[in-house]
Amino acid sequence: MSRSVLLIRHGLIVEDGAPQFLGRTDLPMTEEGEAQVREIATVLADYPPLDAIFCSDLRRSKRTAELLTTGRRTPIFVSQRLREIDMGEWEGLPRRDVEVFRPDEYAARGRDLAHYRVPGGESFSDLAARVLPLWQTIVSGADTRVAIAGHAGVNRVILAHVLGMPLENIFRIAQRPGCVSLVEWTRDGPSVRFLDLPPGSRGF
Repeated sequence: MSRSVLLIRHGLIVEDGAPQFLGRTDLPMTEEGEAQVREIATVLADYPPLDAIFCSDLRRSKRTAELLTTGRRTPIFVSQRLREIDMGEWEGLPRRDVEVFRPDEYAARGRDLAHYRVPGGESFSDLAARVLPLWQTIVSGADTRVAIAGHAGVNRVILAHVLGMPLENIFRIAQRPGCVSLVEWTRDGPSVRFLDLPPGSRGF
């Protein structure tokens, strides 16, 4: 069996001042973020071509897929199911403002990270419910080597699933901008070979 999936988080995006809750806001990558993805593409150029790249319809994800396929004919498949988590009424708000001005909501999410649904948005369980069926479709075919140009939440949901981790612990999985994680299959099933490698690392 020779099946593997690279989970590649998009590069750096701009946050305006203090850390914010950003999910489905359609922000582009910065020049530094695009440079991070180009570093990954340079490493991938030394390996056999990927069979396909999957991405969401958000600009930072689609642009990541485009940069990774520069000079190659790798097909790109776009799916809304790979969008980042929807933060609803919290979308774009500074984290500190939510903690101060919506303390009950903030505390409720802290008590039940997996299932708490932000008003007008999604919980991580909701995110898993739309991402994991597509994940199963992606990995159910014949031996293949593909990539997902994903988002932090999407990649964490997939990695937690592969590792058998509860969603309550999802933030124990690091996902820096432009990082690379690898899931490979053996006779015993899928395993995480590495995660959160910085751009430019080798060994894919």
